[in-house]
Amino acid sequence: MLISMTGFGSASSTAGGKRITVEIKSVNHRFGEVVVRIPRAYTPLEERVRKAVLRKVSRGRFDVTVNLVNEGDRTSLVKVDKALAMDYYKSLRELGEIAGISSEITAEQLSRFPQVLTLEEAEDDLEELWLGLQKALEEALAGLLSMRRLEGANLEADIVHRIGNIEQFIKGISSREQNVVESYRERLQARIAELLGDAAPDEMRIVQEVTIFADRSNITEELVRLQSHLEQFGKMIGSNEPVGRKLDFMIQEIHREVSTISAKANDAGISHLVVDIKGELEKVREQVQNVE
Repeated sequence: MLISMTGFGSASSTAGGKRITVEIKSVNHRFGEVVVRIPRAYTPLEERVRKAVLRKVSRGRFDVTVNLVNEGDRTSLVKVDKALAMDYYKSLRELGEIAGISSEITAEQLSRFPQVLTLEEAEDDLEELWLGLQKALEEALAGLLSMRRLEGANLEADIVHRIGNIEQFIKGISSREQNVVESYRERLQARIAELLGDAAPDEMRIVQEVTIFADRSNITEELVRLQSHLEQFGKMIGSNEPVGRKLDFMIQEIHREVSTISAKANDAGISHLVVDIKGELEKVREQVQNVE
């Protein structure tokens, strides 16, 4: 079955005292590209997110947004810069001696100097956070893939319908092919009779011209290859593997055969059918651009 490259999924989980939310959007892209937006403090987890996404998909651009919000009170730590405090203490004692001032220096006084006491939040356990992030990521991916499959089913139905139309047009070309040479013979004989009047035409020359035309306008090989391409196209659609690129290539091959038929057939009716085929083929191409 076909899978679309467009979709959306989101999920949340909790871990390490944080609420973790993951949103994933996917759009068309020639290759598989994952763009992760995550707070700077958690960038070590970015590559894990990217690899987890690429294990599930093969084609498309994926924008992954990860938000982490504290739940409840955040544990903070007061850190003492002992070396800096001692430098302040010694400097104050030295200043007192120089100025002839004698005074007690208290810890409270030292704590008021810059950077002696700093407030730091407890470091996050990235491994614990990853477990929660991984859970939310997998749920978001499941939602995205579900949407992609649903959209893919709609694309597949439309493509199958249009391929059916193309097959009907090809049948019309096949049936008309049998009359192309005879129609040319009749037109040639009528033209010669118009030019010669009552004079007898050279029947051997007419046969030669018709034979040359029949050989030049023969499209049997093209029709056989075209049918083979359509059969392969149908098998690809039913595959469980990503086939977007293969389908796009096959459309090019079908288009090439159809153009050759139009050039060789030299028949207005066949040319009209070729135009109809190319119209449907272009619509199929547009749909295939959305397929993984």
